[in-house]
Amino acid sequence: MEKYAGIDIGGTAIKYGVISGEGKVLRRALMDTEAHKGGSAILGKVVDIAGRLCQEEDICGICISTAGVVDIDLGKITYAAPLIPGYAGTEYKKTLEARFRIPCEVENDVNCAGLAEYYSGAARGSRIALMLTVGTGIGGSIIIDGQVFRGSSGSACEVGYMAMRGSDFQTLGAASILTRKVASWKGEARERWDGRHIFAAAKEGDGLCIRAIDEMADVLGQGIANICYVLNPEAVVLGGGIMAQQDFLRGRIEAAVAKYLIPGVASSMRLAFAEHGNDAGMLGAYYHFRQRRCKAQE
Repeated sequence: MEKYAGIDIGGTAIKYGVISGEGKVLRRALMDTEAHKGGSAILGKVVDIAGRLCQEEDICGICISTAGVVDIDLGKITYAAPLIPGYAGTEYKKTLEARFRIPCEVENDVNCAGLAEYYSGAARGSRIALMLTVGTGIGGSIIIDGQVFRGSSGSACEVGYMAMRGSDFQTLGAASILTRKVASWKGEARERWDGRHIFAAAKEGDGLCIRAIDEMADVLGQGIANICYVLNPEAVVLGGGIMAQQDFLRGRIEAAVAKYLIPGVASSMRLAFAEHGNDAGMLGAYYHFRQRRCKAQE
């Protein structure tokens, strides 16, 4: 059985494991990213992870999902937020292929999540799918006929920067807005109110927490509607840690989408919540790897 190393590099944790040729995660683990140590330290961790997996298993290839803007031909980070100092310029493909003599492919983490949900998750069976990851910011990817739509310069679906209400989509609608609003309204330290606490309080009837969630849901609904007017997708998949609260959020977001989206567009779109959880990055990296390898053999 073919086996692949899957490595998903986020700002907080590096998730990694072994994936079968059938796209099943056979084993998984994680370690702290320690992003503050910078790009070279993270590259060193990834080399160590790949080395261990190659010693323990007969690995055919290395599949990497990562934060940042990726040149998929070079397997190199071309831009990254300040969260990871010195990350731009990190060359995963060149370094890992030279070290282990097996192919390596690299893709942006939100695109990987989109691929995972398209092929074996909440968007399976669709032709056009929009993936939104809602966390500290809002990331997006568009999958059309199984391929990531990248735009003319590779920056398609940077939806977090979409202008809205005198600000932008992610400033108004990301999960981080909840903690800022609730702490401010209550006159308490922001550390007192993480997302889990806010949802727990809302479920117990806390009016300010419910109001903050409702406002966030309304922004998400408007943002989703705006994107749907352009893309007309069959599926919109919502991911990110906060979407684990789908029982509380689904009705609110669906109502907001219906408020802003005309029936003719809404009737052909289904709203879904991501199914792959922490495995999405690794699985999407594997699907991206298979696409790249097939293209190389053409």
